[in-house]
Amino acid sequence: MSLRIRLSRGGAKKRPFYRIVIADSRSPRDGRFIEKIGTYNPMLKKENPARVSIDIDRAKHWLGVGALPSERVAKFLANADLIKLPERREQTKQQLPKKKAQERLEAEKEALATKESAAEEQAEEKTPAAEEQAEEKTPVAEEQGEEKTPVAEEQGEEKTPVAEELDVKETESEKVVAKVEEDVSEK
Repeated sequence: MSLRIRLSRGGAKKRPFYRIVIADSRSPRDGRFIEKIGTYNPMLKKENPARVSIDIDRAKHWLGVGALPSERVAKFLANADLIKLPERREQTKQQLPKKKAQERLEAEKEALATKESAAEEQAEEKTPAAEEQAEEKTPVAEEQGEEKTPVAEEQGEEKTPVAEELDVKETESEKVVAKVEEDVSEK
């Protein structure tokens, strides 16, 4: 006969109250038991000493005889320093996404990682190239006395509408300045 130290439920609906009992492992949860060794009232606050009450002498006796505690009772007995706290069993993974959803998440992470690495590589390539072109362009423009032109025009790249508007505004302002200088020089 294998003995268990387990909880037997009592109390009203939604108001649980448990007896800590010694029972045969084959008997029903709330059925026949050999001896009652304590109580557990989960409705009380954790600080309340009446929440868990165990007859320590009888618990030691039944543990010595070979009764095995359930998980919850093992925690109670460990808190009373009667046994070593059992290791936690591996938790279920029901809350995790299923296999296909996990695969989709991994694929999205890989896609983001490749995009970020590609963007970093392009930024690294553009930065040294732009610096070299700026260094080459600056001395030439100063020697010839010409106006500086944007790097994008020299490379023949397409400009965005915003960049075109900025260039148009710059040329219009240069025209206005030139007219004002002509008017001043004529007078």
